Amino acid sequence: MHVALIDYDSGNLHSAEKAFQKMGRDLDARIDVTSDPEIAARADRIVLPGDGAFPACRAALGEVDGMAEALREAVLKRGVPFIGICVGMQMLATTGHEYRRTAGLDWIAGEVEAIDAPGLKVPHMGWNDLVIDRPHPVLEGISTGDHAYFVHSWQFRVADPAHRLAHVDYGQPVTAVVGRDNIVGTQFHPEKSQAVGLRLIANFLNWRP
Repeated sequence: MHVALIDYDSGNLHSAEKAFQKMGRDLDARIDVTSDPEIAARADRIVLPGDGAFPACRAALGEVDGMAEALREAVLKRGVPFIGICVGMQMLATTGHEYRRTAGLDWIAGEVEAIDAPGLKVPHMGWNDLVIDRPHPVLEGISTGDHAYFVHSWQFRVADPAHRLAHVDYGQPVTAVVGRDNIVGTQFHPEKSQAVGLRLIANFLNWRP
C-alpha cells in the first residue's frame, strides 16, 4: 500500500508521518511525504494535513503546481480513499470565511465559520469527548465519550447533516468528523489523539470504500 502525505508547507508532517508509519507497518504500507503531484496521483491512500489559517493553506495548496488537479483526479475520479486533517478537513468545504471569503475544494458542501461559544475560550484547544452521529468504517471501535485532541477557532458546518459523522459539544455542536463516499476528514488531530487517533488511522488504512 502506498500512502501519500501531501506536503504543501502547511501541516505538522513529522508527527502525522510517524503515526501513519506506526499503524501501517502490519499492512506493509509505504508512507511518502510528498509535494510531487505525480506521486500523489499514483497513491493508494491520500492524507492532506493542514495547520494555520484557511486562506493561507488554500493558497499554499494551489501554489504546488499540478497538485490540486492530481488530487481531484485521484480522489474524485478514481475513488482513492482520502482523509483531511484539521484545516485539511476544512478545505473540503465549499467556502471558508476566515479573514476573507475563500473558495474551498467543494468536495463536501458546507461553510467554515467562526466558533461561537459564549463563555468558553476560543480557540477550542485540548481534549474533548466525541459524539458519534452515524456509523462509518473509519470510526469502527470508536464510541461516543472517547476523546480526541483539538486546536481550532473555526468549524465546518456541513450543508447535508448526513455528511457529519461525529461532533463535540463546545457551547454548540462542533463538527469533529465529516465524510462522504471515499472522503473523510477530522477536525481533531488523530496523530495527537493517542489510542483514539491511532485507531482511526488504522481504520482509514484498512478502509475499502
